[in-house]
Amino acid sequence: MLNWITIASLNLAIAVGLGAFGAHGLKNIASPEQLAWWHTGTQYFFYHALGLLVVGLLIRLGYATQTTAWLLQFGIILFAGSLFAMTLGAPRWFGAITPIGGLLFIAGWLSLAWTAWRTVS
Repeated sequence: MLNWITIASLNLAIAVGLGAFGAHGLKNIASPEQLAWWHTGTQYFFYHALGLLVVGLLIRLGYATQTTAWLLQFGIILFAGSLFAMTLGAPRWFGAITPIGGLLFIAGWLSLAWTAWRTVS
């Protein structure tokens, strides 16, 4: 079993670094649109890494599953990763990947809701 608390903590550390890079390293070389993509990617990275931290705790208590954690982790990679890639020069079609990450986020939260409901009911 993976230690999702450790993975979430690493995600949060990476999110801080990427946020700082966006605020300081990209300020003079990225367009306002690209900076907005980076900002959105960083925000969603943080939100879902924090959520993954909670899911890691809930897995230990039996109220969440590995599936929930994997859905959130892959959502982070696809959603934030595609926005970061476009900011750094990837083709705009990478934007088509972003909603897939969003769907994985939704699926992850629905997975948590289902598991928690089944566990408590």
